Amino acid sequence: MKINSNTIIIGKKVILVPYKKKHVEKYWKWMQNEEIREQTASEELTIEEEFENQESWFRDEHKITFIILDKDLLLDNKKDSNGYSNENDIKSMIGDVNIFFNQYEDEGTAELEVMIAESSSRRKGLAREALSIIMGYGIEYLSTITKKYIVKIGESNHASIQMFKSMNFKQIGSVNVFKEILLEFENGENNINLLNLKNNDNYKSLIFKNWE
Repeated sequence: MKINSNTIIIGKKVILVPYKKKHVEKYWKWMQNEEIREQTASEELTIEEEFENQESWFRDEHKITFIILDKDLLLDNKKDSNGYSNENDIKSMIGDVNIFFNQYEDEGTAELEVMIAESSSRRKGLAREALSIIMGYGIEYLSTITKKYIVKIGESNHASIQMFKSMNFKQIGSVNVFKEILLEFENGENNINLLNLKNNDNYKSLIFKNWE
């Protein structure tokens, strides 16, 4: 996560910010929800363990984590024309999006995860935008180590499966022993064009800022 430890990306509907200590308490409260833990294949942790996780992820060179902020939930902020200041994070944080490089996968394989924990922010296209941003970020800034993206989704999570398939991810094989489906996105020119990552006006209009 060192590469994005001070990076803020402002999109059309969402803002991606690095996972800092200030976010841990709300994140931990999300993970007390059994359904969210099941969907994200996560274990229940104490808040002290979650702080340890945050510190570990922050230093991990093989994992990139952004907290997703919903721009509609941001407080008015006259100091920033884009409606963002670090003070607004907790009110507007709705989930997270991650890239991580697993030593058990083929070299150049980046696994994606996205979670919209706040139910009021689901089905608004926010997960899709967050994924498009972080995939574009990976293709542009991590191109030497990112050759393809994969996702592993529980077979019963039909909404997520359909979303990724609509983003040109292809299912590989059948359901595994963990009752997960593997989907893959090759970073070839055709796929990048289909996803409109580099030529999409929304992507080109992203604002990159430093954490202050």
